[in-house]
Amino acid sequence: VFVSLLMLFAFFDVVGELKNIGRGSYRLPTLLQYVLWLLPGHVYELFPIAVLIGTLFALTQLNSHSELTVMRASGLSLVSISRSLMVMGAVLAAMTFLFGEYVAPHSERRAQQLWIQATNSVVAQAFRSGLWVKDGNSFVNVETINPDASLSNVKIYEFDATYKLKSISFAKRGEHVAENKWRITEVEQTVFDENGATLKKITDANWNSVLTPSILSVLREKPGQMSVQDLAAFVEHLKDNNQDTNRYEIAFWSKIVYPAAVMVMMLLAVPFSSFQKRSGGVGAKIFVGIMLGLVFHFVNRLFAHIGQLNDWPPFLSASLPSWVFLTLALVMLYRVQRV
Repeated sequence: VFVSLLMLFAFFDVVGELKNIGRGSYRLPTLLQYVLWLLPGHVYELFPIAVLIGTLFALTQLNSHSELTVMRASGLSLVSISRSLMVMGAVLAAMTFLFGEYVAPHSERRAQQLWIQATNSVVAQAFRSGLWVKDGNSFVNVETINPDASLSNVKIYEFDATYKLKSISFAKRGEHVAENKWRITEVEQTVFDENGATLKKITDANWNSVLTPSILSVLREKPGQMSVQDLAAFVEHLKDNNQDTNRYEIAFWSKIVYPAAVMVMMLLAVPFSSFQKRSGGVGAKIFVGIMLGLVFHFVNRLFAHIGQLNDWPPFLSASLPSWVFLTLALVMLYRVQRV
């Protein structure tokens, strides 16, 4: 069932990309390769559903052969069964976190690079004028971030401590050469002082900036596709520049909390699997499990957007669906335990 869900999401990706066939060198083989690079991200997103289905199937099989009934009659409570499952759940949650931290972001980045190179697209262009970034007392406008992380048509507006414009620099190209250092070429710099404006033309110069290719790459990625480490670094950068961090903090806490959803799904499977045969066979319970898992998946995404729109605390926006489903699991577990 998990493989079927992955194939379904991959099919949606293929359908969504058909309109781009013919752009540059983007053909069907490239499209299929692009979709394959997206699969690890879907594995990460759908893994809690897979765990719910697997746990539900295993426990339902035990219940259908009366083995679970014998265990409970022998003194093993559902709480004890749940406690045993949580040990395995913790291992699976750790695996989910590692997969989402190291495998999925890397594959998403490779997919994006492949798409950009094949379609000859601009990497980042937040506005018609390009990408705008605050860097200390400077505002930087980058028309194009190229696939090799170099910059084209860079404008740097530098202000003093009182926000008085000191200079405007325009560079045809910028290349990252070291930590916090760029080499910019074909530079035209207009310097403003009490005597007026002075124009300088420089063949190449060093530009010290906190911006790095990794930070710029963050700007062209969706927050949910980034690693915890990249999100933490970018949130810190935004805070240093007094910019809104809500969207990225929600994504950060989602990455922290989401693996715990694996344990919540396992716990939810216990009361569902413990219902008697008359309440539905294995197929019916698996179907309910799939529906519950998909509801959790989409509700999780929905609350991230609602939290961002209503400026909720990031941790609450990221964890509320998990708390709701955990409460549902505990209430159902309590009711089944009393039967």
